[in-house]
Amino acid sequence: MNAAVLMVVAFVLFFIAYRIYGKYISKVFEENDANPTPACAMKDDCDYVPTKPIVLFGHHFASIAGGGPIIGPTVAMLFGFIPVWLWAVFGSIFVGAVHDMTTLFASVREKGKSVAEIAKATLGNTGFFLFISFNILMLLLVTSAFLGLTATALTSLLPLDVLKLEPSQTLVKTIEAGGVVKAQIGGIASTSVIIITCCAPFLGFLVYKKGINAYLASAIAIVVCIVSVVVGMEIPVSFNANTWMIILCFYTLLAAGIPVWLILQPRDFTNSFLLYAGVAGLFIASIAAGFKGVTFNAPLTNLAAGSAKLGPIWPFLFITVACGAISGFHCLVAGGTSSKQISKESDVRRIGYGGMLLEGLLAIGVLVAVGCGIAFQDYSNIVFPTTAGVRSNPILAFAAGAGGLFDKGLGISPVYGTIFGILLVEGFVVTTLDTAVRLNRYLFEELWQVMFTNVPKIMKTYLFNSALCVFLMYILAYNNAFLVIWPAFGSANQLLASLALIAVSVWLVNKGKNAVFTVIPAIFMMVTTLYSLVSLLVNTYLPKQNYMLAAVAILLTILSIGVISMAFNAWRKIRREAVVPARAA
Repeated sequence: MNAAVLMVVAFVLFFIAYRIYGKYISKVFEENDANPTPACAMKDDCDYVPTKPIVLFGHHFASIAGGGPIIGPTVAMLFGFIPVWLWAVFGSIFVGAVHDMTTLFASVREKGKSVAEIAKATLGNTGFFLFISFNILMLLLVTSAFLGLTATALTSLLPLDVLKLEPSQTLVKTIEAGGVVKAQIGGIASTSVIIITCCAPFLGFLVYKKGINAYLASAIAIVVCIVSVVVGMEIPVSFNANTWMIILCFYTLLAAGIPVWLILQPRDFTNSFLLYAGVAGLFIASIAAGFKGVTFNAPLTNLAAGSAKLGPIWPFLFITVACGAISGFHCLVAGGTSSKQISKESDVRRIGYGGMLLEGLLAIGVLVAVGCGIAFQDYSNIVFPTTAGVRSNPILAFAAGAGGLFDKGLGISPVYGTIFGILLVEGFVVTTLDTAVRLNRYLFEELWQVMFTNVPKIMKTYLFNSALCVFLMYILAYNNAFLVIWPAFGSANQLLASLALIAVSVWLVNKGKNAVFTVIPAIFMMVTTLYSLVSLLVNTYLPKQNYMLAAVAILLTILSIGVISMAFNAWRKIRREAVVPARAA
């Protein structure tokens, strides 16, 4: 199939959905800019900060996108590119974007409360405890999966012939590994990540303390990105994978406790330009490659091989694509940080629904890059290695695919496209880490308030809760490979999305609103993810004696069934209370 067809069709469908379906959801919520948002009514210049839409969109998009819409479709493409495309497009429109927008809107209406706190209002203290516990487990899987994956990607090496470079080249620094001279692609990304992170406080100071123009801030952010790449090509930073995991743990421990404007927001804002450029670049390169007659190297469908490596297409396609179609992590971002920064209600559709559609478009771009940019066998060797001791590296597979697509479509040397591809992912995987640890810190603080009448003083501190998150993240990542953790993360992530949709559905019914558009995707994702968890437990974790992930799967299943039961009882109670006055009338 031609490289441009899938991209163009997806773009048109997303545009129509934003204009029609997104507007319908706004009407259900009775969007009104006269309603003061939490950022304005509760402004504290720390968590509650009225933020310009362009800046908030960058923070929100960088936080939700992360590596998920790149890693998930890359791994899932083993099923073939058509099944992944169908789920990424229609899942984003009718499930993912609905989830993101409704949870963000509900949080804005509830004074910036998290989805767990909204569940407390509708399901009571027990429902709140179950929801908090589930969220904590899910975030631990998120952070452990991305911690190990980031460490692997930051050590990535590629043979020079893949980049179409001669051994005598001086463009990139090289190292000899296994008797082959390879480019230090991961080292370039490492340097870039370090520079962008170090520059974030300076940019945050200029934006939030000096009030510089958003366009000037954008120009500074773009310059920082460019400089970080140039320096990275000259001075690639190289550590082993475990050292990187330890460094990232200390970074996230620091980032979890300081004001959002100091590192989190400006870093996301800076990274967002790499992501915007990536989405635009993949879109343009796909169209250009299509006009040149470039077609997919990957098979249309490849169900037998996909099922052998990943499991049956249902449910495992839907949990492997993960953030490329729907992600429960997004509701934590929506209720954890974004809802506290919305300046007016009309921004909710732009940031919630629009942000997810742009993420879906990124997933399609990834699919085209990996499917057309590299040989399918090379893809399989990188993502599903058969050599002992070699780790799965989907980030490198995408980077190589991006380099191939830019070469075929735009005539750009593969080395530049590959470097850009790995930078595109790395900045956002790190963003996912620091955002997720910060959110998990909030959740632990809320959990202790439920469990203790008088919370011990030390358990109220950011340092204790952040250190607990980081320690558990490291232990889980150190003891489990990426391909082992990812299915557990995908199941928990999508299950959280369904629980969030259930909580929002009860909230909508409580307000006298139609909730069919949230109930249907909630039921579909609930059935899919519960089946995947049971399948992983019975067929993978217990036979391989992986008792750590087996315990996580059992706890996730029990907690989710508890939330479903309580939501059903709450819905029945609302129906009974509505029927009695009607009969009296």
